[in-house]
Amino acid sequence: MNKMTLTAKIKIMPTTEQAEQLLQTLRAYRDACNDVSSLVFESKIMSVVSLHKQCYRHLRQTYSLRSQMAQSVFKTVVARYKSLNSNHHPWTRIQFKKPEYDLVWHRDYSLSQHSFSINTVTGRIKVPYARKGMDIYFDGSWTFGTAKLVIRRGKFFMHIPMTKASEEAFTVSIHQVVGVDLGINFTATSYDTDGQCTFYNGRVAKNKRSRYKQLRKALQQVGTPSARRKLKRIGDREHRWMMDHNHQISKALVHRYGSGTLFVLEDLTGIRGSIETVRLHHRYEMVSWSFYQLRQMITYKAARLRSQVIAVDPRYTSQTCPKCEHRERANRDKNRHRFTCKACSYRSNDDRIAAMNLQRIGIKYIAEVIV
Repeated sequence: MNKMTLTAKIKIMPTTEQAEQLLQTLRAYRDACNDVSSLVFESKIMSVVSLHKQCYRHLRQTYSLRSQMAQSVFKTVVARYKSLNSNHHPWTRIQFKKPEYDLVWHRDYSLSQHSFSINTVTGRIKVPYARKGMDIYFDGSWTFGTAKLVIRRGKFFMHIPMTKASEEAFTVSIHQVVGVDLGINFTATSYDTDGQCTFYNGRVAKNKRSRYKQLRKALQQVGTPSARRKLKRIGDREHRWMMDHNHQISKALVHRYGSGTLFVLEDLTGIRGSIETVRLHHRYEMVSWSFYQLRQMITYKAARLRSQVIAVDPRYTSQTCPKCEHRERANRDKNRHRFTCKACSYRSNDDRIAAMNLQRIGIKYIAEVIV
């Protein structure tokens, strides 16, 4: 069985008194995280058990945290430092600036069809929430993970990862295969069983990223506190814009083909490791492109419509002729985005060629599974 995980962003609607309790809890949790972060930075202790022995009582007494809250603080801080190390960043002190709070399911929070039960520093409170679109999560097949309580522009939100088991095996319900090539000039290029190719333009997003890049460069050169604050704001704005762009592309792609579709995507996990082959002028657009996020969105949207997604090795998909299968690097002209087979002279756009080859891989894959 595969598992599909979605992160639901749910607006909660506390009373004025409840909002003050939540804000008090968020601040206490943030301050406790910074306290523990200082200890980790100085001692290099990365064990939750060791941190618990050293400062559990201190957190309880100083910040009025409840037992599970203190335990969550240790896990939150250690996870951030491990993430920093795994990304090969130099050892630096992590600061928690935004008031946020990680809540463990059934300990710090629970959820009914009408309200959240949330643990705060002053006791549990029941808070109503916006229920639109939430009914699907109460069919008994979803499990709820560790949530994050955040405040944005004076409004409170719960970000909750929800996981559901999905069948891995292919069934006769798959009636068409669509190859999907992901890229920069075209965010997605799809090729279906009927031989139809659809291009989802990415130049608007590419130009938007370039403008943010230039603005970020100018602000970095200024270097003042106000410039750094603006850098943070435009970074958040760029992230929100790109996420919305990916949502629109994935929604349009999945709904175009509907249920019973096998989407074949490239596995671009190692795309950041190949930046040495990209011109310096275009490296920011390449390495900052959220291919994995787009793939995740296509995957869960497809699952909702009873379709499936597989990710395959992307090597040679733009160099192989889909007609005669002749593979040669010279087949592809990257600068002009053209493909010309040196064996049979077949010509087309190189993104379309990649989508055609992905679709062909998907057909072979299904044949092997059925056999």
